[in-house]
Amino acid sequence: MTTRTRAAVVTGSAGGIGAGISDSLLRAGWNVLATDIDEQALAGFAAARTEHASQLRTLPVDVASEPDWAAVVTEAERWVGGVDALVNNAAISPKHDGAKLVTADIPAEEWDRVIGINLTGAFYGLRAVLEPMRERGWGRIVNLSSQAAHTGARVAGAHYGATKAALLGLTRTVAHEYGPFGITANAITPGRIETPMAAAVSDEVNETWRRSIPVGRLGQPADIGAMAAFLLSEEASFVNGATLDVNGGSRMG
Repeated sequence: MTTRTRAAVVTGSAGGIGAGISDSLLRAGWNVLATDIDEQALAGFAAARTEHASQLRTLPVDVASEPDWAAVVTEAERWVGGVDALVNNAAISPKHDGAKLVTADIPAEEWDRVIGINLTGAFYGLRAVLEPMRERGWGRIVNLSSQAAHTGARVAGAHYGATKAALLGLTRTVAHEYGPFGITANAITPGRIETPMAAAVSDEVNETWRRSIPVGRLGQPADIGAMAAFLLSEEASFVNGATLDVNGGSRMG
């Protein structure tokens, strides 16, 4: 097992849950290669974290592009010797005037774009990092799903719900295939979290969500970051193929 400081790739790092996960990992001592398709937002993310400058690298990445994933691996190898953990967080949930489209109204091109980013992007990431992890005999995969994977997409569209449910099956398959090689794969299913994605709908919608949550508040990106940091830790080495709900009790069981 390597003695160097381990490195995690976090997709969609420039804001929201991705930023919360990256912050938790930086505080835990990880090197973090933060990626996002929004280059300007990524630069702002890095500029706000100068205290972790030695642990942090940023790279503009379109997760739906396999060549971009090759660049991620090359950058990580050049920087710290490789990718030890992958957090597939990047996702989109298109809205139209603040609301989802019902299934029959979703244009095919919008469906393809959501599938490409939310699901195929995670698959490309896995293809890029799993074999090097297997060769090193250690690795961590965390896929960000959603409560919508269990309940169906209520605020988001059918394409979003479909991708988040598919990620659970993908996670379990990877857990079966790669567990024997020291690699764990787990999924987090956040409930309603205060992020730019959540802000795309009305305050009334989010207030309705808040009233339905037993702990009496929406989640924060740091809540998801804390769970991700645990799943990437040595202490979580016996957690594999699990789906971890982080939702304040809005869904139990």
